Amino acid sequence: MQQFMTQLQHLLSAPGSGPVNWDLARQVAASQLAAAGDPAVSPHERHAVEEALRLADLWLEPATAWPTGIRVSLAWNRNEWIYKTLDVWRKLCDPVASRMVGAMGDLVPPEARAQLGPMHSMMATLGGALFGGQLGQALGSLAAEVLSAGDIGLPLGPAGTAALIPANIRAYGQGLELPEDEVRLYVALREAAHQRLFQHVPWLRGHVFSAVETYASGIRVNREAIEEAMGRVDPTDPESMQTIALEGIFTPEDTPAQKASLARLETALALVEGWVCHVVDEAAGNRLPNVVRLGEAFRRRRAAGGPAEQTFAALVGLELRPRRLREATTLWAALAEHRGIAGRDAVWGHPDLLPSDDDFADPAAFATARVDLDDELATFDFSAPGGPQEQAPGTPPRTEGTGDDAEGS
Repeated sequence: MQQFMTQLQHLLSAPGSGPVNWDLARQVAASQLAAAGDPAVSPHERHAVEEALRLADLWLEPATAWPTGIRVSLAWNRNEWIYKTLDVWRKLCDPVASRMVGAMGDLVPPEARAQLGPMHSMMATLGGALFGGQLGQALGSLAAEVLSAGDIGLPLGPAGTAALIPANIRAYGQGLELPEDEVRLYVALREAAHQRLFQHVPWLRGHVFSAVETYASGIRVNREAIEEAMGRVDPTDPESMQTIALEGIFTPEDTPAQKASLARLETALALVEGWVCHVVDEAAGNRLPNVVRLGEAFRRRRAAGGPAEQTFAALVGLELRPRRLREATTLWAALAEHRGIAGRDAVWGHPDLLPSDDDFADPAAFATARVDLDDELATFDFSAPGGPQEQAPGTPPRTEGTGDDAEGS
């Protein structure tokens, strides 16, 4: 009992604010990686990553309308990936975790809260510690699988920082039975493409995070699952604190609003990943011997999600997977065919220009629908008399030679 109370006191006194004890999450993730192994990045690997990202950026030049988005090229070990991406995970997970922590406090009957006094607030602290420990395990597992900073389609790392994880790339290449340098270059192409997209589309980062937050706000907390998890705590067994499984606590609500927010999130992720897949395949062209095999492997990997990504989804209720990745890739290819590279990338100019989920069914129709209008607007002289800015809404166009054109009319 004394050992349990000591561990409980450590959990409750651990620094951190908010619904998740992020200091504990980082400690758990680091401990998990230490047990599994976290190879240091060698000088040779660092140089190889820098060269791969440099070459990838050169190959992307003719395939995109934007210049490089990379300011810094880095090789990370697994712990560095966790440390450098933790701020973004905080933004993604805090809204969901706050719902769980609030639900834990609600387990205490209202009439008993006054009697418990400070003990009631300790429930929220304990909830933050439990969630932090579970999230740390999930992030530790993800860190052993991700290949780069932008591998799961979100801008997790610092802006302008392209980073690859050599140990994970080596393991992934062995699984594919492909040369490590070829796999590294393909991952570098994907990372460099992500950097161009998020650096030169300033509203995109907020758009994706907003879609995640909107979807998370509709996730329902399963109070029965919380009660069951807390019921497994054995005061005589300190290890029981670490084996509590929080999977299944969060489930999406089956409402029209939640379905719409899920569709918006999946569309946003699919459009990002589809653009990256299309651009990378165009840039690699005939340069990489196994480009077709690599592209197919990555599409399957992103669409299905790895074991660690599935664990994360079970924990926080968020599946960060582009379900319609193939359709999105086809759509961007159609836009490039009908509008050219500049016209394709111009679609990112505003959220309202992006294709909707319905447009995935007929990419050619979407790609050609606005071509005539775009050509007309491109040649229209908005400063000429009778331009849209000089006409009142709802009035017919004015013609030359009429009294309507006279000054002072």
